[in-house]
Amino acid sequence: MKKDQILSSILLFFLLFTAFITTMADSQASQPSNESKVHIVYTEQPEDQEPEEYHIKTLTSVLGSEEAAKEALIYSYKHAASGFSAKLTAEQVSELSKQPGVLQVVPSQTVQLHTRRV
Repeated sequence: MKKDQILSSILLFFLLFTAFITTMADSQASQPSNESKVHIVYTEQPEDQEPEEYHIKTLTSVLGSEEAAKEALIYSYKHAASGFSAKLTAEQVSELSKQPGVLQVVPSQTVQLHTRRV
């Protein structure tokens, strides 16, 4: 397979996985609009900028300043998928979801695998 096909397959996997996580998150109670929680933001692959620069610019459009964006940014995903994790309020999530290039915003969740010992 070509590199583009592999990356497309990986991105599709992440999108399907996040759809599952979103469904799970929707079943939980909504957060207060002023409480910041970690969210994963999937974006289009930037063509003319470094990924982290693009992610900060996207966050800045909602948070109002580059300083606030850098403070909220936790991690930039650059290899298998394009996106970032950031601490956001419900209102910021709503606004960020409307930004050009933002594909999906989902709450970050920690899940534990249940294994059996043999």
